[in-house]
Amino acid sequence: MKNLKVVAFTHKQVDLKNLGGLVIADEALDQVLHQLKGQLGIGEIIYLGTCNRVEFIFTHAELINPVFVQNFVQLLNPHANAAELKDLLGMCAVYEDIDALNHLLRVSCSLESLVVGEKEILAQLRQSYEKCKKRGFTGDYLRLVMDQVVKTAKAVYTHTQIAHHPISVVSLAYRKLREANAFTNARIIIIGAGDTNTNFSKYLQKHKYSNFVVFNRTLAKAQTLANELNGEAYALDELMNYKKGFDILITCTSSTEPILTPELYQSLLNGEEGKKVIVDLAVPNDTHPDVVNNYPVHFIEVFGLQDLAEKNKQGRYDELVHAEKIIEDHLIEFRSILKQRRIEVAMRKVPEQIKEIKETALSCIFYEELQSLDENSREVLEKVIAYMEKKYISVPMVMAKEILVDNS
Repeated sequence: MKNLKVVAFTHKQVDLKNLGGLVIADEALDQVLHQLKGQLGIGEIIYLGTCNRVEFIFTHAELINPVFVQNFVQLLNPHANAAELKDLLGMCAVYEDIDALNHLLRVSCSLESLVVGEKEILAQLRQSYEKCKKRGFTGDYLRLVMDQVVKTAKAVYTHTQIAHHPISVVSLAYRKLREANAFTNARIIIIGAGDTNTNFSKYLQKHKYSNFVVFNRTLAKAQTLANELNGEAYALDELMNYKKGFDILITCTSSTEPILTPELYQSLLNGEEGKKVIVDLAVPNDTHPDVVNNYPVHFIEVFGLQDLAEKNKQGRYDELVHAEKIIEDHLIEFRSILKQRRIEVAMRKVPEQIKEIKETALSCIFYEELQSLDENSREVLEKVIAYMEKKYISVPMVMAKEILVDNS
């Protein structure tokens, strides 16, 4: 397990307002991961980016030293000056070997989440793995790791109450929205039709909100969400021309630059005055700071949900203890799984080697003796050799597995 590494930037070390600068845009992901692999000798790698964490899960043959970490961070931020680089290094958490797997298991079970008990992180982990796998960045080792990550998370969610009556980022944002006295007949603009906005809008619909307009880069995806909400759908580039007004604006996109600029916001107001509500669940924020500073806005963002999330965590302390015991058991189990897989990989050549020995014996060493045998004797000998070949292939595998079981 010594090859497993994690480099993480999370809400525990990084102000969520600054985390956005570490997010990698999807169109740049291939280039960044190829650079990390090529220049740092990384084997397999997964990139995970959520509203409260940016993490890199990878394999590397050597121990991670400060020079490696500095080079890693510098590749992520090639334009950072010395002071910025120092700040980033101070925000970085590094895990290796058993600590790396323990961290991943805790992440998958939401023990490291901003909101403990929020199941979305497991889906995000799986999606990140599938994306990197599809692009050729992962192999057999991280496949085993992810199998154990998913298995552990399912065990925790099944055998503890940690996700009972779940409190998610969405539900925390809704609490803040209610505090802003947002009425159910409010006109709601939704920018982005991804998972977060979909979950939030359906949560609002469940609580009797009904006046929705959805904007998304892909019109078809906006239309799908709008149909579920009985609302209207538009392409994102039509947002500047929208003149029907709004009371609440909800945004969460993958853009690394602000979408809601002062110019766009002024256009959306279309002469309306009074305080509006903006719910920005994107990291980095979709809302330009000048909008918040220069207009009467009740601004709700992920960063402002941390106090509520901490209270939620304290209320689930007993379940945390139970979950950590399950994680400990699965850490021990994975050691055996890894040993067994190593033996399986090592044993792959056994069948080929035994076949080569058989062919050498028949065609070279005992060739002349075999020519003197009658047809019946040859047939019996071939059956004996085939039987022996099969047993010689299976016996080492069975013995190796028995040794593993006895040792565990």
